Amino acid sequence: MSGRATVQFTVNGKHYAADVEPRTTLVDCLRHDLKLTGTHVGCEHGVCGACTVILDGAAVRACLMFAVQAEGADIVTVEGLADGDRLSPLQASFRKHHALQCGFCTPGILTTAHTLLSEEPDADADRIREVLSGNICRCTGYVQIVEAVLDARAAYKQKWAAAL
Repeated sequence: MSGRATVQFTVNGKHYAADVEPRTTLVDCLRHDLKLTGTHVGCEHGVCGACTVILDGAAVRACLMFAVQAEGADIVTVEGLADGDRLSPLQASFRKHHALQCGFCTPGILTTAHTLLSEEPDADADRIREVLSGNICRCTGYVQIVEAVLDARAAYKQKWAAAL
């Protein structure tokens, strides 16, 4: 027995099959096996939020999941938020509002905020702060981050209106 498993999933719209040890975390698989290094490894305990990805529509901590648990899943990483070279409205809003400094926490905050606005495009500042409270940023005071998310709501509202 080889002690390895093949896991198949879709990441950012592309099908992948990865040969991993069963104990390989999803974040390590994304970064090392798939070379998608936008998702960061922080605390490795699910506390900081740096490794947050979107799995089947839900924001999850990729450091707390084994890659094999994502079998058949649809995963979106920070790389999947943009449309090719064009930033997503949320990413463009972060740029506009200078909502990052070192950028280490930014991928997890972006995927968390994207999930929130996809579900609640009318989220107010208090709700945004509540949801982002699980993402630790040591460089900013979160003011610009919340402003950027608030500013990006219009694009998500348009998506909701178009879907109805």
